This record gives sequence, C-alpha cells and structure tokens, in this order.
Amino acid sequence: MTVSEDSVHKVVVLVRHGLLPMELGIVHRLFGTAVNEAGRRLYSVVTCAVEPGEVLTDADFTVNVPLGPRALRDADTVIVPAAVEDYGPQQRGRLSPLVEAALAEVPATARLASICTGSFVLAAAGLLAGRRATTHWKSCPELAALYPEIDVDPDVLYTDDRQVLTSAGVAAGIDLCLHMIRSDHGADIANTVARGTVVPPHREGGQAQYIDRPVPDGGDSSTAALRAWAVEHLDETLTLQDLARQASTSVRTLTRRFRQETGMTPMQWLGQQRLQYARRLLERTDDPVDRIAAAAGFGTGTAMRQHFREALGVSPRAYRNTFRGAQ
Repeated sequence: MTVSEDSVHKVVVLVRHGLLPMELGIVHRLFGTAVNEAGRRLYSVVTCAVEPGEVLTDADFTVNVPLGPRALRDADTVIVPAAVEDYGPQQRGRLSPLVEAALAEVPATARLASICTGSFVLAAAGLLAGRRATTHWKSCPELAALYPEIDVDPDVLYTDDRQVLTSAGVAAGIDLCLHMIRSDHGADIANTVARGTVVPPHREGGQAQYIDRPVPDGGDSSTAALRAWAVEHLDETLTLQDLARQASTSVRTLTRRFRQETGMTPMQWLGQQRLQYARRLLERTDDPVDRIAAAAGFGTGTAMRQHFREALGVSPRAYRNTFRGAQ
C-alpha cells in the first residue's frame, strides 16, 4: 500500500478484554512517531473496543477506551492485537458476537493486520482463507489444524498477503508495523522511526531462531539409547549406517522406528541435534564459528553457516549477536 504524504492515514487498533498492553503500545509508538520531512505526522492512531469503556488487560491495570466499533468505519488500517481469550481452546475457531459485529464495521478497502494470536480473530472471520499467515510459533500448529485453508508459516516474523498481514509473537508486532510504514512511506521514514524507538529497522531471519527444540528424552522408546549415544558423539562424522550399526539393527528398521518416535528420519534428527548444540555454544561461549562447527559435527564453518541460513534464516554470527547476552 502506497500512502501519500499529503494525507493522514488512519490506523485503528481493535482491542478486547485480556489485552496484552505492550501490543497496543507498539502500534501507538511506531505509527505515532512517523513524520515527514516537514515534521507532520503521517498517521493518526486511535484505539477502539468491541464495547467502549474499561478494557481488562493481562496486567494489574485496565485501559479506558472511550471509542466503540464505529471508529472502524473510516479506518485505513485495522490492527487486532492478541488477548488472553485467544489462549483458551474453547475460544478457538469462533468469533464472539461483539467481535463479529465490530469487524462488520471495517471498510472493504482497509488493510488488516494482527499481532501474535490476534491472527485467530482474522482466521475465524474468514479473512485469512487462501492466504499465507503466521502467529506465535507455539500456536502455529493449532492455527494450521483449525484452518487448513490457510498457508501457515511458523518460521517468519510477519506475513503480508494482499493487504492482510499477520505477525508472530508480541515483539514481532514491531517488525510488522515497521514493515507497513516502510511499505507506505519508504525505508528512510521507517528507519527514522526505528532509531527513535531504539530497535533495528529490520531483523534478520524469522521466529525459527527463537524456538527451543530440546533433545527428547525418549523414555523407554526403542531408539532412546541410540539417541543419547549420538548426542554424545556429535563431533564425529556419523552416517545412517553408523547409527544402524550402533543400534544393532538394519537401516530400514532404524528409519521406521525413528519416524514412529520422532517424526523424522535419523539423519534429519541428527541434523537438528547438531543445530541445537551449535546454538547453545554460540549463546554460551566465545568459541569461534569454526571450532563450534567442528564440535557440533558440521565439519567446517562454511557448512554450518549454510545450515543456519537454511534452518533459521540467519548466520551464526547474527544468531550470536542476538542471543549471546540473553543468558
């Protein structure tokens, strides 16, 4: 969507009880600080509720929202943040009458966006059918199961499909809003907004890098002992034949058991463990990439970089820069 700097674009945030306050603040902060060279604001941002008045949040305070759904009638962009109710399984797959009535006020020409699990509202309204969408990585499987007509991408920070946008977890709302500002007014203005908010104008990769996939303990499964052994030998060059020999079984039988117990082939599982171990070393040590690559069984830093790009969308260096100080 290209927006003229001569007009003020109206952004309306539709909030519900159980609002996550940060998501509301993100929209007001980013769009509210976007100005042109003359210093004139490029957006007006208003908040409305399905019922005007006091809106409960997931914190120890409420938000007073005097505007009701009528505020949506002249919206250019409508953003639906997450709410606590999104996390209850009894709420999935349906719209409350109040939310349904509110969405009916949205002009057909308006751009629609959701933050985090606000995507379930758009999905229940049929607005994501046939589109690519995302949500928090923990909720992506459920979104895909409830709405098979949606192309759910669990790895990205946001999606933009024909004027309907979705974002991953809470902070990905920042990436989403900056993307919309960049689409409307160009990179310079979006970058200025990002600098003023002290956030990167564009984050590398997607939310795949934030998903922690620990090694399953396996319990009493038939490959548990082999998997425990393999994790202790990640620095070695292990082939499918090596794994089968260690398990005293055939390659065919081993592959079948791995698929039953992990949902992956042995080599897919092994690659995931190498990646997970390399991530931990990047987060917790100052070892150079080549040393970590060798310890994790990637062989070379070049090979490890390729695996990181394919699996996480970022380089090992970028991953370390993001997570090194988080421990």
